[in-house]
Amino acid sequence: MNVLVIGGAGYIGSHCVRQLVAAGHRPVVLDNLVFGHRGALTKGIPFYEGDLGDSAFVGEVLEKEQIELVMHFAAFAYVGESVTNPLKYYFNNVVATLRLLETMLAKDVKRFVFSSTCATFGIPQSMPITEDLPQAPINPYGQTKLDIENALKALAHAHGLSFAAFRYFNAAGAAEDATIGEAHDPETHLIPLAIDAATGRRPALKVFGDDYPTPDGTCLRDYVHVDDLSRAHIAVFDKLNEPGTGLFYNLGTGNPTSVLEIIRAVEKVSGKTVPYEMAPRRAGDPPALYADSTKAKTELGWVVKFNDIESIVETAWRWHHQHPEGYAD
Repeated sequence: MNVLVIGGAGYIGSHCVRQLVAAGHRPVVLDNLVFGHRGALTKGIPFYEGDLGDSAFVGEVLEKEQIELVMHFAAFAYVGESVTNPLKYYFNNVVATLRLLETMLAKDVKRFVFSSTCATFGIPQSMPITEDLPQAPINPYGQTKLDIENALKALAHAHGLSFAAFRYFNAAGAAEDATIGEAHDPETHLIPLAIDAATGRRPALKVFGDDYPTPDGTCLRDYVHVDDLSRAHIAVFDKLNEPGTGLFYNLGTGNPTSVLEIIRAVEKVSGKTVPYEMAPRRAGDPPALYADSTKAKTELGWVVKFNDIESIVETAWRWHHQHPEGYAD
């Protein structure tokens, strides 16, 4: 299948491109390189530099490459920035994405796979998080994702769009061959921050709160390997052949890991000490967030390959150890 991967030079998108090739599909990448990297592009894969909200440009790509399905990994995703600069998030995550969907429908491309987030649930009513829990985002980032989820349902009903929306928990890790990995600027994710603290590239890691109602007092989160995420997206393709199909899946391992457990895993894998210091809680941080991914496992046959935190951290460590400057080197 000819698949347009929007955001295919970014962290999750670039890994998904690799998995598409392995599964026998033909990916085409569209990325504006605001957060993507040329070094993350797979050699020989068609690449178009441009914006998903540029209707004429996207329309030409859809026609030229005979695209049959579009995958969307191009959202802005810094929660704190979404609070201080919400217009940036609404213009890119909502307005530009709606223009993309309008262009797809105009070109009769009606299969869509959307990268959503567990942030649509806000502070969940119960754990683990199932797909049918009430959604009440507590920041503009989560709200913009929910806005698109709702738009997708309306477009499925009105125009026969078939879609799957995957609500991620904490994407982590890197390609097993360490050729692509996580390289954000600024970096906000715990595992790369802990690795950088261990190697001296950053100051001591800050642990925000040690008095939560969890086994060691630090927050629990659900870490899922980026390749496992990618395989779930591809497994859903065959379910999108019926016009008007709308599917929602949570993607996580269901095995929450605490901040201190992440630190210990990095220390074990790297053989280095992770310096850290305790800091006050951050506003809006729930004690625990982890997924019930039974639906994805049952309906898609999704099997998590990296089912323990050390295996995930090991791939991240190899990437950061071999590419200390990310893609800059």
